[in-house]
Amino acid sequence: MRRTVYVKKKKRRTTLRRLLLLIVTMMMAALTVFLSLRLYAQITGAPSLSVPKASVFLDKNGKQIGDRFSVERRYWVSLDEMSPFLIDAVVATEDKNFYNHNGFDYRRIAGALLKDVKSGRKVEGASTITQQYAKNLYLTFEKTWTRKINEALYAYRMEVFYEKDVILEGYMNTVYFGHGMYGVEAASKFYFGKSAKDLTLEESAVITAIAKGPSIYSPIENPEKSRERSLLVLSLMEAQGYITARQEERATNEQITLKNREWADTKRVAPYFLDEVWREAEKVLTAKGRYPAEGGWTIRTTLDPLHQQTAEEMIDKWMPDSGLQVGFMSIEAGTGAITSLVGGVNYTDSPFNRATQAKRQPGSAMKPILYAAALEDGFSPLTFLSTEKTIFTYDDGRSTYEPNNVNGKFAGHPISLAQALAISDNIYAVKTLEDIGYKKFSKMAERLGVDGKFPESPATALGTSLVTLSDMTNAYNRIASGGIETVPTTILSITDAEGKTIYEHPKMSKKRVMSEQDAFVLTHLMTGMFDPVFNDYSSATGLSMRQKQTRPYAAKSGTTISDQYLIGYTPSLTAGIWTGFDVGEQLTETTDKAASKKIWIDFMETVHRGKPAEPFIPPTGVNGVIIDVDTGGIAVNGCDKQRLVYVKEKDMPQKLCTDKTLREQRSSGEGDGKKFELFPFSFFE
Repeated sequence: MRRTVYVKKKKRRTTLRRLLLLIVTMMMAALTVFLSLRLYAQITGAPSLSVPKASVFLDKNGKQIGDRFSVERRYWVSLDEMSPFLIDAVVATEDKNFYNHNGFDYRRIAGALLKDVKSGRKVEGASTITQQYAKNLYLTFEKTWTRKINEALYAYRMEVFYEKDVILEGYMNTVYFGHGMYGVEAASKFYFGKSAKDLTLEESAVITAIAKGPSIYSPIENPEKSRERSLLVLSLMEAQGYITARQEERATNEQITLKNREWADTKRVAPYFLDEVWREAEKVLTAKGRYPAEGGWTIRTTLDPLHQQTAEEMIDKWMPDSGLQVGFMSIEAGTGAITSLVGGVNYTDSPFNRATQAKRQPGSAMKPILYAAALEDGFSPLTFLSTEKTIFTYDDGRSTYEPNNVNGKFAGHPISLAQALAISDNIYAVKTLEDIGYKKFSKMAERLGVDGKFPESPATALGTSLVTLSDMTNAYNRIASGGIETVPTTILSITDAEGKTIYEHPKMSKKRVMSEQDAFVLTHLMTGMFDPVFNDYSSATGLSMRQKQTRPYAAKSGTTISDQYLIGYTPSLTAGIWTGFDVGEQLTETTDKAASKKIWIDFMETVHRGKPAEPFIPPTGVNGVIIDVDTGGIAVNGCDKQRLVYVKEKDMPQKLCTDKTLREQRSSGEGDGKKFELFPFSFFE
């Protein structure tokens, strides 16, 4: 009996000893695994949390107008920029013990394994938020043991090196929510048209529900399943104390309103403009030593939504259905800020930007640049030239050129620069170019920002060189800015993903490219295209727009057989338009040539509506005088064609319009093409 008791005690001690040994062995194994994991984590270091981020474009008022992303549309936001409801919903649904584990929820894993064993297949996942984040960052979604092991290793390393909030923030910004949206901010904007920080409780539940399976729980594609899952999210939040039963009941009965269609509309805002913004941003960021493709940029642009919308509406209204193409842009005088930009009739059909990339002939729209050089060289608005039919020789007499006017008619007497510009006389322009020389003209074009080749041919005066609309509109904008070197820009500022300002557009340049006096005189000359007083053998070129005109504009049009230009400005805004065919075809008189003027005048009138008319104010050194158009003399009774003209003080006229010698000189064409000057008159000093 005693022996039996002894044997039993011995067996019990042996069993206890073996159990203790097993426990110690298991503890040692666990410690070894833990130390190995720790050593592995220390050796491999912190895993990178970098992910591609979308860059966001804002208009000048700070409203989002588009984005750009390399692979995934993702707008990175911090936890502080997310609704507390959304954060609580995600934790309650995806990983209720997130803040209490080290990357693995062992109790959840055991429960999931038990259910899998009972069912004979995998029915429940046990991944923590950290593991899901690791999978989003580094791994594929294949269901293999290799992937799960790697997922665990990455998750452990992340828990070692990063705070819980860093991990949660990263997870919230990397989850896929369907329809190309990654992260809660992109999802919030897509589904509800608002930032993640503004989501309500019920909206947060919908967003959280989608993460379980975007193709299954999308409220767009499967509204019933989305609601079922959303209700589950709300019940989990209530059960875990994140919300009250009353909040759950209210959210359950609240109807959600999806805004995905509105979001889609924002993606079509100013696509040509946004392409230019990104080109400019790449140059700016590269110069700053940053890598544009890293994304996460917030780029505040110069776009004025009213200007852009108006430009698009007028183009849609007036462009004929003939295959005619268009380029349009507006620039703020004084700053160079591009407020609107259209590069073609349809971006989807052709993203080629005809405003900034296409080089076409500007025709007579080049003449203000020619006359800017002439004013600097001694011309004045009252410089007269005879403009009869003329054959010009050039290239050392080896070549000839015979220009015509648009209506085939020529003046039978000398005309002034003021009239020549208003009616776009071609003989006057060619004679001016010959008088001042090609070098002075090309230098002025360069100073005004026009990139082109200007051959020493008389036709150069008539705009036969190939240039872009953006260069030409900028040239006019420099004149509108009083001769200051404005540089076109689409960007006001750029901030990076951390909110640091990388770039701010510099203040207005003080560099002068032409005198303030010449810029104003030329500006006032360009108001003549709207004035019928200059009508003679040809009409002022802007008369078709005069009926709609409610304020002063300085402008010039240009026409070739295949291109139509019109560029003009008020004291605060410059706008330019080109219409034409991409290849091969010529403009028709009735429809194609009329489009540009209709678009331009309707745009300018619409964007200035409700604002007081801005006068062009002469600077010091420029005086106004009412002259007789036919003679250039000071207007008095008896001279019917009178107009206010501004000239520099040294160019003030001396004779009255009734002076017989002056009238004889103008009517006879005396001087055979030479320029006539009216001498200073001390009465106006």
